[in-house]
Amino acid sequence: MKKVTPSLFSMYQICKREAWLHANGINMEQTSETVAEGKLISETTYKQRAAKYTELDLGVAKIDFYDAKNKVVHEVKKSNKMEHAHIWQTKYYLYLLKKMGIDAATGLIEYPKLRTTERVELTNEDEAYIEKAVAAAETLINQKTCPERIEKKFCKSCSYFEFCWVGDG
Repeated sequence: MKKVTPSLFSMYQICKREAWLHANGINMEQTSETVAEGKLISETTYKQRAAKYTELDLGVAKIDFYDAKNKVVHEVKKSNKMEHAHIWQTKYYLYLLKKMGIDAATGLIEYPKLRTTERVELTNEDEAYIEKAVAAAETLINQKTCPERIEKKFCKSCSYFEFCWVGDG
């Protein structure tokens, strides 16, 4: 059975089809300029982080930059267009940390291009939502058929756009 990673959890918040495709080995990120730009920003911003913070393996995912002393997860994102998904991805990291016995961790989502930072905390309500949403996402990604496509403004900038919309237009 496939497990829900924090990245898949983020995708699930935006588009169930993208989450299913990614979980089932259909990865289009390597052809996406948007994804490449995001990786470049993550790799070239905050260069001192690798020496200062720890990479932490959570089993289903790795946190690239974890400040163990202050219990802070650092997430670097290109833009805040999908901020709600970034917040839930970070909350899922915090949830996984709590399940490992690391209580009271917080998250910082950093948008270097915007020069802004969003602080993220995990509430009891968030934990309840995450448990239900992860169960629903596991059901979704383990089903045999791909969900139908959605039609949203953000589809045009998605790495799966051509896959979903080939032949239309």
